[in-house]
Amino acid sequence: MRQFDLAPLYRNTVGFDRLFSMLDQIGGGENGPSYPPYNIERTGESAYRISVAVAGFSQDDLSIEVKENALTIKGDRNGADEKKSDVLYQGIAARTFERRFQLADHVQVTGASLENGLLHVDLVREIPEAKKPRQIAINGRGPQTIEARQAA
Repeated sequence: MRQFDLAPLYRNTVGFDRLFSMLDQIGGGENGPSYPPYNIERTGESAYRISVAVAGFSQDDLSIEVKENALTIKGDRNGADEKKSDVLYQGIAARTFERRFQLADHVQVTGASLENGLLHVDLVREIPEAKKPRQIAINGRGPQTIEARQAA
């Protein structure tokens, strides 16, 4: 039997967590980390937060764009503001990156903040009233035919 790696789908989507948790239990793995590292966490019943480690990037170096159901975070450091020096060891990667996340239907970005080298993007799932489940009242009378309704 073939095994499918669902990790890329699980890591790059927000709002599908129940589905992917079930599929993960069936048998999915986790691939190694990629640049930049990030976390996706649930902060409430229908609220999420994506935290991306962006050490060395300023607010001007980062951009966040939402188009349809795709969230794109880009980082592009301009080397002009850095002084030239001999780096003996470079463990802090500051290369250009682009990270994409596929958002579930009705997931909206509510804000973003940059603190302590982490870019936090807050999301909330707002289901419109027309799409929410609703209760249907059950009529207490027995079944009626069309003729009985017209006569009444």
